[in-house]
Amino acid sequence: MFIIISLLVLGFLIVVHELGHFVVAKVVGIQVDEFSIGFGPKLLSIKSQRDQTRYSFRLLPLGGYVKMAGMEPNDDHINGFNKKPLKDRFAVISAGSLTNFLVAIVLFIIVFSLIGIPTPSNANIIGDIISGSPADRAGLKTGDRIIKVNDVNTPRWNDIANKIHKSGGQKVRLVIERSGHTYTFYVTPQFDPQMQISQIGIRQGIRWERQGFLQAVRLGLDRAFGFSKLILVGILGMVTGAVPPSEIAGPVGITQMIGDAARGGLGYLLSFTAILGINLALVNLLPIPALDGSRLMFLCIEGIRGKPIDPEKENFIHLIGFALLMVLFLLITYNDLVRILAGG
Repeated sequence: MFIIISLLVLGFLIVVHELGHFVVAKVVGIQVDEFSIGFGPKLLSIKSQRDQTRYSFRLLPLGGYVKMAGMEPNDDHINGFNKKPLKDRFAVISAGSLTNFLVAIVLFIIVFSLIGIPTPSNANIIGDIISGSPADRAGLKTGDRIIKVNDVNTPRWNDIANKIHKSGGQKVRLVIERSGHTYTFYVTPQFDPQMQISQIGIRQGIRWERQGFLQAVRLGLDRAFGFSKLILVGILGMVTGAVPPSEIAGPVGITQMIGDAARGGLGYLLSFTAILGINLALVNLLPIPALDGSRLMFLCIEGIRGKPIDPEKENFIHLIGFALLMVLFLLITYNDLVRILAGG
């Protein structure tokens, strides 16, 4: 189930990216030969007689692509990409990342206004249990209401935490309400020398506080630009070597993270999708051959020198870059698998 959700999320982000290229290409008058959702064999294909664009659904749902006239060296279509002014071509190439960024802002706004911001609840209900902890071994479950600790009423989470933290590692008696019935559990807390408190391995619940629309917009913009800064710092760390390769997640690692977000609920899943969208937008703007950033770099060089780079040379550079990206893709995927199998 979570693999399907991961494929849908990744596919959605790539389709959104390609849709940005597609819409701006149409606006500036570039002939789009095909807009495809998915890759591989065609499942459904319709050609519009009005604009001569083929709209396709293909077997593999991981993203899609936009095939524009004038992208190949010998393609001299009158409305081809290579026939348009520099500013139009720059707009088309940058539109994919811009669309990802705008959709991320919209997703944050939807989460904040319709679902809310996750905030710790002070209710005396267990929100989560750490696997292998004293609470887990004792048989406590998520959703249990702790009504007493050592015969002292605990109507709030703070009351529970204070009693357990101050237990000194001595066995505590918990009275639990579960499905309308009352049970008694005895749990021996573990002392945390770093925090200097005793714990049994339970977490408080989370409640979602909806925000007004204007506040949601402000928070959405703030969150989007905040994560952009963090991602740029991370990219800089990869370039300088401050971030080790072992911490870089590839498709397998990202799929696992999407699954973890989905387990947390719709709010976490949409927020993580927005963060991935921002990551996709910024990575695509890097001046790496085969990425949008490289094409934008060539357009900038064309603007400076007053004429374009030889298309065959540019395509050769993109081809080499694509091959190197595939090698990097395989290495990162291998790293993901090693980390997951090792329990990381």
